[in-house]
Amino acid sequence: MTQVDHTRMANAIRGLAMDAVEKAKSGHPGLPMGAADMATVLFTQFLKFDAADPTWPDRDRFVLSAGHGSMLLYALLYLTGNNEMTLDQIKNFRQVDSLTPGHPENFRTKGIETTTGPLGQGIATAVGMAVAEKMLQAEYGKKIVDHHTYVIASDGDLMEGISQEAIALAGVWKLNKLIVLYDDNGISIDGPTSISDSVDQVKRFKSAGWAAELIDGQDQAAIAAAITRAQKSSKPTMIACRTTIGYGAPTKAGTAKAHGEALGAEELKGAKEKLGISLEPFSVPGDVLKAWREAGSRGANSRTEWEGRLGEMGPRKRAEFERRLRHERPAGLAKALKDHKKALLEKPLNVATRKSSEAAIEAIYAAMPMEFLAGSADLTGSNNNKAKEATSFTAKTPKGRFVHYGVREHGMCAALNGIFLHGGFAPNGATFLCFTDYARGAIRLSALMGTGVVYVMTHDSIGLGEDGPTHQPVEHLAALRAIPNMRVFRPCDAVETAECWELALNRIDGPTILVLSRQNLPQLRTSAPADNPCSHGGYELVAAQGEAKVSLFATGSEVEIAVAAQKQLTERGIASRVVSVPSLELLLAQPDDKKAAIIGNAPVKIAIEAAVRWGWDAVIGIDGGFVGMHGFGESGPAKELYKHFGITAEAAVELAVKKLG
Repeated sequence: MTQVDHTRMANAIRGLAMDAVEKAKSGHPGLPMGAADMATVLFTQFLKFDAADPTWPDRDRFVLSAGHGSMLLYALLYLTGNNEMTLDQIKNFRQVDSLTPGHPENFRTKGIETTTGPLGQGIATAVGMAVAEKMLQAEYGKKIVDHHTYVIASDGDLMEGISQEAIALAGVWKLNKLIVLYDDNGISIDGPTSISDSVDQVKRFKSAGWAAELIDGQDQAAIAAAITRAQKSSKPTMIACRTTIGYGAPTKAGTAKAHGEALGAEELKGAKEKLGISLEPFSVPGDVLKAWREAGSRGANSRTEWEGRLGEMGPRKRAEFERRLRHERPAGLAKALKDHKKALLEKPLNVATRKSSEAAIEAIYAAMPMEFLAGSADLTGSNNNKAKEATSFTAKTPKGRFVHYGVREHGMCAALNGIFLHGGFAPNGATFLCFTDYARGAIRLSALMGTGVVYVMTHDSIGLGEDGPTHQPVEHLAALRAIPNMRVFRPCDAVETAECWELALNRIDGPTILVLSRQNLPQLRTSAPADNPCSHGGYELVAAQGEAKVSLFATGSEVEIAVAAQKQLTERGIASRVVSVPSLELLLAQPDDKKAAIIGNAPVKIAIEAAVRWGWDAVIGIDGGFVGMHGFGESGPAKELYKHFGITAEAAVELAVKKLG
């Protein structure tokens, strides 16, 4: 190995970070300059990775939770020899279409494990990665699955509430292969963290069941010793690394001025002179680059040895392992759901869709018991997403396939992202629809990253009844539908619920939200075509007798109301049709001809949904009729609430007659 002083290798990171931010006139140089020592020690001495194969399954995961310091990660990728991270990409930092955007994006740049930037998301997602590693190791053994998850987190990550949810989970699950390096520089955008924070993070992490210690984050020997101790711990470990933000900058080091803006030409020059870095922009000494490249290839032997062990597995077990890492579903899933739908047609299930979902889950779990990974935020008995045969995951039962997240919706959803990104599982997590507000940051990142996570959201409307307006979601459907790449399904009965589960599990390029009722609903479907009608977003459930004058569009529990309204209109001699719309945004994404055929050309179009109107005008037009919510809900029995708010078949009929003139 090329022998190069640690300081010179760390300074290569600092120089590239300063130059890239200066050229872009935008960015955060302070963190890369301060954290360069811990990153250098980690990548050159401990991290198991191969720059030539950044997606090798048994690599250590590295998460830069402090995503604003993205140049730290980009510099590391370039220096270690990632074949896509060229010097030109470094020079194009924060420019359109570059591989070096302002915050790390895993869908854009190879070698980045997860998108970070919204503070707290990285450390919480890393918990999911560590969970997946623990579960897979218990199933396949240490010869095939044996890696760590490392995180560099900032003050801001630990200030965000999601971090408490995440570290509490990691502590109770004893995720000892999760190691967090905390860049403890005492500075945030507004100035010293002391103006808003007095938490002793070491004590905080210890109280959550972690091993934790404070070290000098600029001392390479101290960093190496702390990581060595962490690797031997029976608990997750947090190493608070006391650093100086903007390390080396002559006047801005240790101040907020080094946090989120370019240093400026004079400060940059002074920093380079102080650190002994060439003044030539983007220059890395040949021997330093060679040493970094050797560090990047250091893991090649480990990867080759792992591939040999993988090859020694039985062919069936190996094929199963590789299939799961690719997120391919087992062949038996389609048959299991087909048989389930056939059974529903023979014996209808007139229950709440949360119970219909439970029935579908039993069929799914039987087909994929080790990879179907469900969980709930302390609402298991209400969400109904635990299969009867599933056992709970704990520190002592890592083969358990149901996760109790506690009242931690945000931490749960971020962990689901990490589990999916790690590979090997089809994760889903559940809570009440109203509480997606508590988890929106992680849910949005699911859509941005394209993770195939399934969110099971029950108690979907005023139909939950007596808990009242604090728990009754009215704007949540619209808010979730507004997220790009999000797919929201609100099935109307047991057959649609099974179809929606099938679509959700087979979608691995983005998240799906299943929105389910508390109240019982009749099974309206009498057939289950092979093409899965829910895949079109909407379909004609009940055709008109003659040329339709009215089209009634509805979702979930309100499809029953639309069917009742259609019967009343027929009695009045008014031809109408009912269109079930399990996924409004999927309907609107259909080709124009398909969408037009589903929507139809009836002169009167009415949407019925126990939620706000936002989004429906794309189907019914701005002059269309809407039967739904116009404000918050109220506490009371579900049936009485529907009457109280005028979400009834009679109201739909009256509106249709009025619009027909």
